[in-house]
Amino acid sequence: MVGRRLVAILTVAVAAPFALVACGEKQKTTPASWVGSAPASSAPAGTERSGNAAVGPLAVSVTPASGKKGVPISAEIGLKVTGGELKSVTLRDAKGKTLSGELRADGSSWVPGKPLKNSTSYEATVVAADAAGQAKTVTTSFTTMAKRGRETGTGLYLFDGRTYGVAMPVVAEFSPGVKKKDRAAVQKRMFVKTDPPQPGTWSWTPSGTQAYYRAPEYWKPGTTLTVRLGLAGVPTGGGRYGDQDRSATAEIGRRLEMTVDNKSKKMTVVQGGKTVRTMPVSLGKKSTPSASGTMVVMEKKAATVFDTTDTDGDEGYVTDIEFAQRITWSGQYLHSAPWSVGDQGRRNVSHGCVNVSPSNARWLFDKTLIGDPVVVRGTGEKLGYGDGWTAWNVSWKEFVKGSALPVPDELG
Repeated sequence: MVGRRLVAILTVAVAAPFALVACGEKQKTTPASWVGSAPASSAPAGTERSGNAAVGPLAVSVTPASGKKGVPISAEIGLKVTGGELKSVTLRDAKGKTLSGELRADGSSWVPGKPLKNSTSYEATVVAADAAGQAKTVTTSFTTMAKRGRETGTGLYLFDGRTYGVAMPVVAEFSPGVKKKDRAAVQKRMFVKTDPPQPGTWSWTPSGTQAYYRAPEYWKPGTTLTVRLGLAGVPTGGGRYGDQDRSATAEIGRRLEMTVDNKSKKMTVVQGGKTVRTMPVSLGKKSTPSASGTMVVMEKKAATVFDTTDTDGDEGYVTDIEFAQRITWSGQYLHSAPWSVGDQGRRNVSHGCVNVSPSNARWLFDKTLIGDPVVVRGTGEKLGYGDGWTAWNVSWKEFVKGSALPVPDELG
């Protein structure tokens, strides 16, 4: 009964608001909704494993220690087997119900498929055997802690059943942010699976309010992302605990990339390696330049209103906008701009956004997905890390530095 192996992956994160002056409204509140509670794991209730037994006397140690009270509801069944091999792990609640779960890839623990309940007793039974077939069973009983009032709010920018672009990072959010000393324990409970398999890592923003997960390259089209933030009851520092588990399973669609060149004042749209359209653009004027960097479409609005009067004072404005696609938190969008059609392809007149004609804006809006990459080049203004989903705006070497856990050699 050895179930599917659960892989905890590595962790960089999001910065504070940015001063970039852009044509759209600056981000005031987080626009994305949270994904709901994680379903029960499809792995079997017990976990078994077979293989060549180790040499030496059979010994088995298990945590939590028997009789322990006040255990977090995020508890895992810690395992250490010497002189043999693990055969099964079974966890039951006070009513005798068997819980589902998965074994970590390194065999160090068995992770319940759902958070445990507060103020509840559990019994774990672990069976191991040596090369001669002699088995040893160890049982431990423990009681979880009462619910604590102080929680860290958590979020997942991924919707169950949706299809995203190839540059869609998995984005976890924390309120308040998680301090550096507490990030490893939190990251260890953030699980990502990819099908087909693609190695990746988590990386925290400096503030600890967000963490991104990505691979060295864009996701392969057709990839299935299965994410679980198993954070309910996880100590997050300062006497706080994660508020709940969150999960989502999403698909990666076709590969579409948009590249904007300031020198030519053109956007090139490439799908599946072939250029499907080029179009003139107007970028930010000298006083309000567009940022250069690799951005990601984060939000799409067929119709909206840009209101910058509360941030830009006398320079602010209120304007109706169509086919707006947000690419930074600080207010940089790709959108329809009928008033600048005569300037598009010739000069920059925007407040930082990428202006395109109404027909091109509609075409793009109908074609793009959340998570499609938008690369802007040659403006002289650099994109700030964390101003949007900027996981791809740094090299892989820089990205992995933000992990709170050691990065495997093959990913370094």
